[in-house]
Amino acid sequence: MAITVGAADEVEDEAISAINTTPLVDVMMVLLIIFLITVPVVRNSIPVQLPKDRNEIRQTKPENIELSVDVNDRIYWNDLYLPTTRALIDRLKKVAVLTPQPEVQIRGDARGNYEGVGRVIYACQRAGIAKIAFVIEPPPRGGG
Repeated sequence: MAITVGAADEVEDEAISAINTTPLVDVMMVLLIIFLITVPVVRNSIPVQLPKDRNEIRQTKPENIELSVDVNDRIYWNDLYLPTTRALIDRLKKVAVLTPQPEVQIRGDARGNYEGVGRVIYACQRAGIAKIAFVIEPPPRGGG
C-alpha cells in the first residue's frame, strides 16, 4: 500500500524568502503595553531620603572592648585568644556590670563566615552588653 503525496513531475515549491513578522509585532505590542503601564508606577513612588555614605573617625577609648574574628572563626579579645564562646560570655559578664558600660567593637574578617561574628553577637546578648559596634575598612578616597 503506497500513498502518493504529489505528482512526481511537479516542481518543488520555491523557498519562501519573506519572514513572517506577525509574531514579532505581537510580542513587541505586549512589551510596549507592559512598559506603558509600569512607568507611572515607578515615577510616583514614595519620596524618601536615602542615607549617604560618610566616613566617621572611630574614637577608640581605653574602656572599649575590641573583639576580633578571624577567617577560621577564632575569637580574640584584643590579642588574647578565647577558645570557647563560654569563655567570651564569662569575660563579657564581668565588664557588663561596669558603669558606664563599655562598647564592644567587633572586627570580622571579610573572608570569614558570618557564624563567628554571630557567636560574638550572641555572647554579647547573653552577657547583657547594650552597645555593639562593627569596625569596617573606610571607603577609598575619591569615592571610587
